[in-house]
Amino acid sequence: MGNIHGHSFRIATFGESHGPAIGVVIDGCPPRVPLDPGFLRSELARRRPGQSALTTQRKEGDEPEILSGVSSDGLTLGTPIAIVIRNADQRSSAYAEMRTAYRPSHADYTYDAKYGVRAVEGGGRSSARETAARVAAGAVAKTVLRHACGARITAWVESVSDVRMPDATRTPTLRQVEASPTRCPHPATARRIEELIKSARADGDSVGGVICCAIENLPVGLGSPVFDRFEADLAKAMLSLPATKGFEIGSGFAGTLMRGSAHNDVFVRRGGRIRTETNRSGGTQGGITNGETVVFRVAFKPTATVLRAQRTVGPDGKAKQLTARGRHDPCVLPRAVPIVEAMAALVAADHWIRDRGQNAPFGRCGRKA
Repeated sequence: MGNIHGHSFRIATFGESHGPAIGVVIDGCPPRVPLDPGFLRSELARRRPGQSALTTQRKEGDEPEILSGVSSDGLTLGTPIAIVIRNADQRSSAYAEMRTAYRPSHADYTYDAKYGVRAVEGGGRSSARETAARVAAGAVAKTVLRHACGARITAWVESVSDVRMPDATRTPTLRQVEASPTRCPHPATARRIEELIKSARADGDSVGGVICCAIENLPVGLGSPVFDRFEADLAKAMLSLPATKGFEIGSGFAGTLMRGSAHNDVFVRRGGRIRTETNRSGGTQGGITNGETVVFRVAFKPTATVLRAQRTVGPDGKAKQLTARGRHDPCVLPRAVPIVEAMAALVAADHWIRDRGQNAPFGRCGRKA
């Protein structure tokens, strides 16, 4: 059913949007990692609904309950970590009409066609509500990476619709990202994005955009050169998120406009290690991390639910008109920032553990980042 992610650091999420709870089981977390419940709560607070006037007004506290895998003094045990998050603010009545009308660009029709049954209320497993479980698991993965190699993951809103911030010359700080409810770290652009989202909401419509993410301080050597390329696993992880429609790493599609001689990242020796003068590769070469910052972008479509009448059909194929109700984000990007970070952390932690398992017994675990 596709509810499991990862190889050595594995997660399985469970629960529906309007069910009693959602949650995650994390298998493969190393023992003796100090896990801070406050950090877990703060990560979920960045994703939770109702946090600003730009997001859905569904009220969920998203208070995590750690059921297993952590000792009384806060150290991971090396056993499965189970985390549950109770749903508190369901309004299932808002979805009654969806039983007889498929919402445009939602998973209603494909779920019915594939399984013959679906959770109508809120979209069930296809709802972005499920991503709270991913953020909880990502908080654990971030903690593992921080203690293992000092890796830091930062995502931010780079553009919404046609409003785009200038290219960042360095990775913004968490404080800069969190300074605006848009999570765009460029103040002038953030103000324009905020007005754009408010305008779309007033029109009963929605907008999409692009999130940029940087993974700093990863060691050299994560990933492999064929099917399990680091960037390939990143792409799958990002495109598994609701509303995603595109992924690029490094120069991405813009690199197609350059010649190879200009695009190549020249190797140099700097600070006692091999580096590259530029980072158009985005921190990976041949599917393996090269020690530079991993930089990638994810495109999110406009939210599929819009508060205006749309043409559709029902399960019987008859034409209908549907006006969505319920509480929805006019733009998913501000709340998607911590979700992108979480998925990046899960991929990086998984590859770090896999690399150590393969290479540590033969002396390669000591190589420099």
